[in-house]
Parts: sequence; structure tokens; C-alpha cells
Amino acid sequence: MLEASTTSNAPPSPDAVLPPLDADQLHALRDVGSAWGQSSNGGSSSLPIDPSLGRQPELNQPTRGSRLVHVKPASGSPDELEATVDDGGVALDPQTVGHRIRRAVLGPPLKSTAIVQERMRKLIALPVLSADALSSVAYGPEAMLAVLVLAGGPGLGWSLPISGAIAFLMLAVGMSYRQTIRAYPHGGGSYIVAGTNLGRVPGLMAAAGLITDYVLTVAVSISSGLAALTSAVPSLHSAVVPIGLALIALLLAANLRGVRQAGAVFAAPTYAFIFAIALLVIVGLIDAGRRGFHPLPAPVLHASQGVGLLLVLRAFASGSTAMTGIEAISNAVPAFKPVEWRNARTSLTWMVGLLITMFVGIIALVHLDGVVPESGQTVLSQLAHLDFGAGPLYDFTQAATALVLLLAADTAYNDFPRVMFLLARDRFAPTPFLRMGDRLAFNNGIVVLSIVAALVFAAFNGNTGSLIPLYAVGVFLAFTLSQAGMVVHWRRLRGPRWRASILVNGVGCAMSAIVFLIACITKFTAGAWVSLLIVAAFTSVALLTRHHFDGVADAIALDAPAAREGEKEEAPAEVSNLVIVPVAHLDRVTVRALAYAASLRQPVLALHVSPTEEESQRFHQYWAAWGNHVPLEVIQSPYRAVIPPIVAYIESAHAQRSDLTLTVIVPDLAVRHWWQRPLHEDTAVRLRHALAPLSKVVVSSVPLHV
Repeated sequence: MLEASTTSNAPPSPDAVLPPLDADQLHALRDVGSAWGQSSNGGSSSLPIDPSLGRQPELNQPTRGSRLVHVKPASGSPDELEATVDDGGVALDPQTVGHRIRRAVLGPPLKSTAIVQERMRKLIALPVLSADALSSVAYGPEAMLAVLVLAGGPGLGWSLPISGAIAFLMLAVGMSYRQTIRAYPHGGGSYIVAGTNLGRVPGLMAAAGLITDYVLTVAVSISSGLAALTSAVPSLHSAVVPIGLALIALLLAANLRGVRQAGAVFAAPTYAFIFAIALLVIVGLIDAGRRGFHPLPAPVLHASQGVGLLLVLRAFASGSTAMTGIEAISNAVPAFKPVEWRNARTSLTWMVGLLITMFVGIIALVHLDGVVPESGQTVLSQLAHLDFGAGPLYDFTQAATALVLLLAADTAYNDFPRVMFLLARDRFAPTPFLRMGDRLAFNNGIVVLSIVAALVFAAFNGNTGSLIPLYAVGVFLAFTLSQAGMVVHWRRLRGPRWRASILVNGVGCAMSAIVFLIACITKFTAGAWVSLLIVAAFTSVALLTRHHFDGVADAIALDAPAAREGEKEEAPAEVSNLVIVPVAHLDRVTVRALAYAASLRQPVLALHVSPTEEESQRFHQYWAAWGNHVPLEVIQSPYRAVIPPIVAYIESAHAQRSDLTLTVIVPDLAVRHWWQRPLHEDTAVRLRHALAPLSKVVVSSVPLHV
């Protein structure tokens, strides 16, 4: 099982990156502080500046980077400082162009205290978090029919019973996730539920399934949306890939602006799609009622295979892709306005009801109107043509379908960064995924999702049919592990109605497992193996990442074994220092570095590499002319290597006195413009990179700006 500290159900917050200190670490911290207090050189009682910056006039100049930041006393606490961002009143100049563009695209930065205002109310959360699930009815039924049509008319006859099974599966899984929200009111995604109740590896497998699902959600939603668009405007078919990549870039910018603004933009298309499908089903059923609900004859089909168990199972697995995104609300409970869990359960109930109604309604119309999949037009487009004709209602339906499919990817943009945040918090993913941007969005997760989804979309040329086989495996793996975790949760707690809760989640687990196995078997050669490989690779990489972070945590802990064994350098009196200054020439850069080294009041050694004996003697003469203020060691390098001899010398010095901390002061020439850097040798940069990995070697540089 995961440790309690790594399975907290607390919602993500901007300050959640601060690691807690347990009792042993606090005890070690007090011991280190006591050693500092006993040290004679523990620090100076006076500083040469006013640390509160009270006497420093505020400078209206941009800091290095893309933001204009001021540091001044905090308004609420005069004993603390606050970094503020200024977006107005600055003259436009070349240094602030990037800053202006950033602000125009993303909007002004938000304080951490604004996180509550960035939450979504139900009317916004329902369309934003349900767009993926609801829009999947535009391609889920068609994916099922595309398999059944291979068996001709007899195959299409199985559409109703298979659809009934899928509708029951939607209901079972939806009720299961209502239970999950009740048990995990601060956010109960598959990763948390499986990891807490089943163990580390199942939790990571669930996270891998979700990550795969979110990437494919973006690619499939956009490819399906463009399919709806090209059904109405066939001339755009050749430009599907560039249009899709442009749309991913648009989604990236919109989500970097923050949750609330992205939700306001994406709510209208989802409601328009719900209205369009409702109108389509109502009109279609009225037309069918006029003829006594007698199905229209389907086109003559030539069967390429017979109806068999494998065909039926393949159709069931393909149609089940209409369930993707059903877990999104339980993953994003913290994104709701208070009371979060209650609003999330209400939204989930509405989503499941709408999903089942829309899915069953479309299948019923397909059966009654005798529609079969065509290569140049989607099933939904055919239904709209039959029931609405070629007028404005058809255009509205296609436009709403295209928009909701294109924007359904926003569900992934809400959940992918949050899952990566949780993985990074538990040290299974790189720490940059913990960081919130200045618009209170997990920028790094959003950017990574956009890049990977764009690569997948381009690799498959925006073809929905090619992407579908990869789709069901990851999401139903996450469903299965999450619901299995809920069964263990209820069985362990045995609270009120625990038996009924186990029954609900057990049914959801069993049905999800069946779909997962069916998808793996029937779609293995069509691409399911890729999803399985990704899940295995992601889990392995996450475990290796955690192993690395565990090693780092053991090494940097104040009560680490090295500290207990006597390798303590946490107090000033415990540090023995030797300063080494590599010198190539005697110029202002080098002399300034030597002066800085001497000002540290530690032993200083200068190190020079010379290619010949003559060069060595000449440098000794220059050194003597300077005054021999610092001991000098010259290394002969007849093969003209410079960096390796210095590194080898420092390694040998460290081996001679392993108790010493070697501080290497590198003279550095800092030019003003980036294009001037290649004009000069990068000796300082190379030396700094070569020495940085060495243990007990501190590398610093003294720049001379020109």
C-alpha cells in the first residue's frame, strides 16, 4: 500500500509542494540548529543592507525573464515580503514584448487566494467535465455499427441487444462512480482509489490507463469533430491534419488561461449538442411513429463474415468507447464550488442520465431509419439528413457536433494535469508537474498533453477509425482497478450500507473487467497492444522515478545515514574549505575572480593549464609580476586538453583530503546579447558542467559583464 503521506485525499493546492516534516526530521533539525548556535562563526549579527528593502526605492524595470515583478513589504504583514506582478504603466520596449504577448494570450496573473473563485459551479462543470462522455455518442455507436456491418443484415440485427448491454454498463459504472465520490469527497480518481486500496502498482496501472485515455481523448475528439465537419464540407478533408493541430494549439492557449475561463468558453457547445441530439431524437421518433415505428429497409449489404461470438464481442468493445470520460467528474471533484462532493454527485447523475438517453436514442433512430456506416459521411450526419433535410437544422446539428467533439478534449485538459500533479506529489513523476502557473492552472501538464496529443493525431493522420482500437483498453483498465479498489474500501471500513455499496461497485468492476478483456483480445492486433505496452512502460518508468526520489530523499534528509556516520557539514564549524580558481589568463576577469575568492577568508589555490614548458614559464613570470598573492599550481598539458586536466586535478585533491569541501571559483565573461556568446570560448561553461556532478565540490562563477 502507499504510505499515508502519499495517498492524502486533500485537494491539490498551490502550496501543496511543501513536504511535511515528521517527528524524526524535526528532531534532526533541532540538533542541526543547536550545532549552529554553538558555532563561533555561525553568522554575522549585522547585514550591509536593509533586508526588508524599506529604504530601497521601487524600480519600474523588468526583471530577467518574461514578467515584471516587484518585491516589497507585504500589505497584510509588514514583517514579510511579497512579490507582486505589474501589468500596467510600463512603456513598451523590446524587453517587454514577450511579456505583453503572454498577458494578451493568458490574461493577468491570479493570486493563490483566487483558487476558490476559479472553481466551477454545476452549470459550467456539467458541460465542461461531461463533454467527453456526451460527445462520444457521436462516434461510439458508429464504431459498434462499423463492426456489425461486416456481417451484413444479420449482424446489424445485433445492434439493439448490444446497445442495451452497453446502456446497462453505463448505468452500473455511473452508479459506481457515485459511490466513489461519496467515499472520496476530496477527489477520488482511479489512481487514488486503486493506489490506496490495492497497492502501489495497481494505482500506477490505473494512472497509466487514465493518461493514455486522456491523450487519446484529445486526438479522437478532434478527429471525430473534423469528421463531422468534413461530412458537411467535404472540401476540407485534405486539410484535416493542419486544422487539427491548430485546434490543439487553441485548446492549449484557452486552458492556460485557467479553469473558469476555459469552462465558460466550452459550456455553450455542449449544451448546443445536447439540444441538437434531443431535437434529432424527438423528430426522428415522431416520423417513425407516423409509420407505426416500422423500420425502413437498410441498403443491401454484402457480408464479409458471419455472425459469431468474436464479432459480437468486438462490436460490444467498440461501442463501449461511448463511455470514455464517464470518470472525469470523480477525478475533478476539487474543481467544483463548495460543497464539492455534493455538486459533483449531482453533475455525475445528470451526465449519466443524458449519456444513456442520447446513446439509446441514436441507436433507436439508426434501427428505425435503416442507416448504416458510410465512408464519406458519419452516421449522425445521415440521421440529421433524413430527419431535418438539408436546411438550417442539419447545419446546426453538424456544427454543434463538430464543436462539442472538438472541445470535448477540454475534459482531458482538466484531468490530465491533475493526475500528473498527484503522481508528482507522490514522487512518481517529475516535480515540474507540481507547479501551478500564474493563472492557477497546471501549465506543465497542459503543455505536455498538447504536445503528445498533437504527435498522436498527426501520426494517425487524424483518422478516428485508426485511433479507436487504442481507446478502450486504458480507460476500462482504470475503471476496473478503481471499482476493485472501492470493493476493498467498503469491505475494510464496513460502515453503513457497506454490503449494498460492495454490490454496486462489484458489478461495475466485473463489467468493466469484461469489457477490458474483450477489448484486449478482440483488438489486440488492431492496436490494443500499443495501449498495453504504454501502460507497462509508464508503470515501470514511474516506479524507477519513485526509486530515484526515494534515494534522493534518504540522501538529503537531516537524519540521513551519512550524517549519523560522521559526514556532517550542516554547521559552519564543520566545513573545511579550499577555494580553487582555474586561471587561463591574467586579465580583469581572472583578477576579479581571485579577489572574490580571497574575500571569502578561506585558503585559495590558483590552477593553470599550460600546453608547453615555455608557456608555463611565461605564466610564472606574469604571476610573479602580479605579486604571487595566491599559491599557484601549473599543469603541463602537451596534448592541449584544458578541461580534463583540471577535473582530474580536483578529483585527485579530493581523494587526498576527502574531508575538504572544494569550492571552485570560475572566472566568467558575461556578454550582453545572446548572439555574442558563440563569439567567445565557453571554457567557463564547460568547466562548470564538468565539475557540477562531483561530490563535495561547489562550483560558482564570478562574471564580468561587458
